[in-house]
Amino acid sequence: MEQVIANGLYLGAQYALIALGLTLIFSLMNVLNFAHGQMYVLGGFITYTVVAQFGLPFLVGLFCSAVVLAVIGALVERFLFRPVIRNSRREESTMLLAAGIAFFLDAVILLVFGEKQRGIPKIVDGVFNWDFLIVMPYDRILVGLLAIGMISVFILFMQFSKTGRAMRALAQDKVAARLMGVDVDRYSMIGFAMGAMLAGLVGGLLVTITGINLGMGGPTSIKAFMMIMIGGAGVISGAIAGGFILGMMESVGLTVLAASGDITYLVIFASLMVFLAIRPQGLMGKPWG
Repeated sequence: MEQVIANGLYLGAQYALIALGLTLIFSLMNVLNFAHGQMYVLGGFITYTVVAQFGLPFLVGLFCSAVVLAVIGALVERFLFRPVIRNSRREESTMLLAAGIAFFLDAVILLVFGEKQRGIPKIVDGVFNWDFLIVMPYDRILVGLLAIGMISVFILFMQFSKTGRAMRALAQDKVAARLMGVDVDRYSMIGFAMGAMLAGLVGGLLVTITGINLGMGGPTSIKAFMMIMIGGAGVISGAIAGGFILGMMESVGLTVLAASGDITYLVIFASLMVFLAIRPQGLMGKPWG
């Protein structure tokens, strides 16, 4: 049981970090970023390139991944999503744009990095063993702690910084925020950049654990959508809760169902459908949106 909980917390921390970026973009712009998984993959490949190809420290690779994805996110919001949102009255337009960006990033990743699995050596050697109740490699513990630390920094930033308060006001009521002097375009761009940055950071963290390949983008986006559906779309605390719930469900499922990933996700998806039929707004979302 202790091992299941430890695995669930490790998975939940990284899942929550993925979901935070997606729900931040949705809360600010009402946009479902279907390219979120591809941004995760791109972040992993950037960290791989910096560490494995250039021989620089892992933290430098992680920093480069965050910066590059933040810049990409800002450019995507400024030159793609902003004109579409301004000129189109149909919500489907942003969804189609996001899907197009996902396919475009897939093509770019294939062209630049190829389709092979990539990874970097472990950043920490050794295995933590507590009376055979909990057995976990130190690198996974470190990645889990880094993910939790990043979530904490993100929460503090959103709670106490001027930028964070402006983005929270924008998420609650865009019209009122504009009337109070909040620069909607500026903070939407910052929010999208931060969402993309979080995706890149998770990709960079996990390239040392699971490696990275081109096919991981789609499944990552699906998991991110599942998490915000569980917690409540656009709710920061809901994204964190959804991430840890999905991580715990996956850990329990892989243990109880004899490590069969296919059956595990069959059960998870079935449970999610039943849950959404009962509470479509998620755990922390409001019935009216």
